Amino acid sequence: MIQITPQMKILVAVEPVDFRKGIDGLAAVCRQALNTDPMSGTLFVFCSRRRHAIKCLVYDSQGFWICQKRLSSGRYTGWPRVEGSSIRWDPLQLHALLWNGDPAQAATVWKPLVG
Repeated sequence: MIQITPQMKILVAVEPVDFRKGIDGLAAVCRQALNTDPMSGTLFVFCSRRRHAIKCLVYDSQGFWICQKRLSSGRYTGWPRVEGSSIRWDPLQLHALLWNGDPAQAATVWKPLVG
């Protein structure tokens, strides 16, 4: 199981990837296109060309986890449209994306508990 924690580094690959890629193919994208070590513990998020599915890849010090979510209808409307190869997100933005919300609005809606 992939646990998303507040301390987790999340890197979103802005450009879509070929979803036929598995762990090794996505790890190669991390190394080559994102210039990042896939074994760093960072959670990497990838999107399909049609923006109807996402894949997450993370290394947990024993091996890689990969998970995929495909929408039954529609597209991920909150997928970032920015320049560059990747952007950093916080866990709240990833949760918003997983529920097909707008990650850009997530930080303005959520307020941390003080205590």
